[in-house]
Amino acid sequence: MFVDTANIKIKAGDGGAGAVAFHREKYVASGGPDGGDGGKGGNIVFIVDDNLATLADFRYKRKYTAKNGLPGEGDKKHGKNGADLEIRVPRGTVIREATSKAVIADMSKTERFIAARGGKGGWGNRRFATSTRQAPRFSKPGIPGEELEISLELKLLADVGLIGYPSVGKSSLISVVSQAKPKIGDYHFTTLVPNLGVVSMGQGNSFVIADIPGLIEGASEGIGLGHEFLKHVERCRLLIHIVDVSGFEGRNPKEDFQKINEELIKFNPELSERPQIVAGNKIDMAQPEQIDDFKNWIEAQGYEYYSICAPIAEGTKELMQAVWNKLQTLPPIKEYKAEEIPIESLIKMITNLK
Repeated sequence: MFVDTANIKIKAGDGGAGAVAFHREKYVASGGPDGGDGGKGGNIVFIVDDNLATLADFRYKRKYTAKNGLPGEGDKKHGKNGADLEIRVPRGTVIREATSKAVIADMSKTERFIAARGGKGGWGNRRFATSTRQAPRFSKPGIPGEELEISLELKLLADVGLIGYPSVGKSSLISVVSQAKPKIGDYHFTTLVPNLGVVSMGQGNSFVIADIPGLIEGASEGIGLGHEFLKHVERCRLLIHIVDVSGFEGRNPKEDFQKINEELIKFNPELSERPQIVAGNKIDMAQPEQIDDFKNWIEAQGYEYYSICAPIAEGTKELMQAVWNKLQTLPPIKEYKAEEIPIESLIKMITNLK
């Protein structure tokens, strides 16, 4: 099952308490303080695992706690540090503070990230000995580990995203230009999960393309499958907007094009600036006049246009070459920068530690 969001609670380990102890040795009536310090609590560490493709594991476990540090002992023995708890996530996972949604880390290039730090161990009583206080009978408790609730959101790492209404041929296109083998059918929402494919351009050159499940009008409000998968478009450097130029299902290709772009902008206004190449598919079912009319209309708006028949790979080579050429001019895949957590959320986190 493809799962791309999850909310979990994480708790780093508490520091161990310092020890109250005094040196004991034969023929030594009253040795000095020798209580050792407590061990440090374990951290919560997120690690990228390229073998993972979803956040499904987090459906069954929602709370993650690292080991506490052990208390100090006599004879100046330091308590053992608590082990770090490593949590593995797919590459491209964005970690946010759950309440404010502030970005804590983007696990797209970062391989290892400490999300919650373990508390320091408390001092043993030997630390408090002075010339005037030679036998302190107190120590310091360990500091609690950081605790917070976070949300995980997987945003696919793809150079190119295929967008368009259901059944316009997105799955057919990715199946002929890459090794991806998505389910293909002539009914709506055949594709229920995003599919990734690698398009080879020869001489070791390639790019990643994502088949985004079909969007429909109202997708930005959660109608259809759009709300679940629109977020995967946000990282894409370039969009291929596939339109059924034949209007076979009774829809107007111009209206389809406009409505999908409206949904992108409603979901995230930044997507209005994302470069698009338009592919008019199903040309085998369209009249030449239909194709020319749509092509002229698209190009008049400043978009590159290519006619294709995806199932038989007609025009797909030229389309992929145009995509490759365009990618050479675009910045790398978007990486989310860490944001400042609002003071209200920080206060809540501190309160949880008490």
